[in-house]
Amino acid sequence: METVNPVLAQLRGVGKRYGSLQALDGIDLTLRGGELLALLGPNGAGKTTAIGLLLGLIRADAGSVELFGRDPQDIAARRNIGVMLQDAQLPETLRVGELIRLTASYYPAPRSVAESAALAGVEDLLQRPYGKLSGGQQRRVQFALALCGRPRLLFLDEPTVGMDIDARQKLWAAIRHLLAEGNAVVLTTHYLEEAEALATRVCVMARGKVVSEGSVDTLRARIARKRVWCSSALPLAEVAAWPEVAEAGSDGERLCLATEYPELLVRRLLDADVTLTALEVRAAGLAEVFTELTRNDNLQLQEAA
Repeated sequence: METVNPVLAQLRGVGKRYGSLQALDGIDLTLRGGELLALLGPNGAGKTTAIGLLLGLIRADAGSVELFGRDPQDIAARRNIGVMLQDAQLPETLRVGELIRLTASYYPAPRSVAESAALAGVEDLLQRPYGKLSGGQQRRVQFALALCGRPRLLFLDEPTVGMDIDARQKLWAAIRHLLAEGNAVVLTTHYLEEAEALATRVCVMARGKVVSEGSVDTLRARIARKRVWCSSALPLAEVAAWPEVAEAGSDGERLCLATEYPELLVRRLLDADVTLTALEVRAAGLAEVFTELTRNDNLQLQEAA
C-alpha cells in the first residue's frame, strides 16, 4: 500500500569531493510527494552538487542516491522529473508553442501545449519566437517546458529571476497547483520571502552539510530574537539604549526593535508611552534565520579572503 506522501528521491550518507574540496560531507536528504523543499545556503554550500546528483548529472563518491527508487541515470526515473535551471540555452528562432510541443514529445504522457501554457502564463506568447522575448518572459517559457512532461518531481533553480511581481505571483500559484496534485518541488532561491511563502520544508546547507532542516515555523522558532514594531513618541536613541533592546531602527513611521525579551520590552514601552499604538510582535523571518544559521560559514569565508 502506497503511503500518503511517498518518498520520490533521497540522498543517504552522500559524499562528493572535487580534488581537495569536500562539496558534500555525508548528507541525508529525502523528498516526498506533495511537498516543496527549499534548498538554501550560501554560495559553495553544496546545493548545486546535491541537485546534480539527484538529476544523475554527476556520481557520488560515497553513500547512495535514489530517484523514484532507481539510479538517477535510469531513463525510466528521469522521465518523471522536470528541470528549470538558472541558465538555459534554447533555440531562439523556434516559437514558444513549438518549443513546448518539442519538449513534451520526449515524455510518455505530457500535458497539452494549451495546459502547459496556461499553467505557466504564456498563452499570449505561443506564436512569438523565443529569442524575441524579454528575460522574464523567457523564464516563464522555461517553466512551461519544465512542467509540460507532467513531472512528479520538479527542480526549480532561481525560477523567478527577471520576473515582475505579477508574473512571480502567477508562478507561485502554478507551483501550489502542482503541489496539490501530489507532485514534489525542489526550489533553490536567493529570494528568501519566496521560500517562506512556498516551502513545506526548508533545508539550510553550509560547507557541504545540512545545518538545519524543518518547516519554516520550526526554523523560525530556533531564533530567540523577536521584532517589536510600534508607533511611539519616544525618541529612537532613548529606546535603543534600553537593555532589553538588541537593535533599534525606524521605517519613518514606526520603531522596529529587536529583542530576546519581548514581554519585558512591551511592558516597558507601554509604561513609558501611554500614547503608544500599532504594537506588533513578530517572530524572526526566514532571512534572519538564514543569516543566523550560516553566520559561522560566512565568517570563515571572510577570514579566508
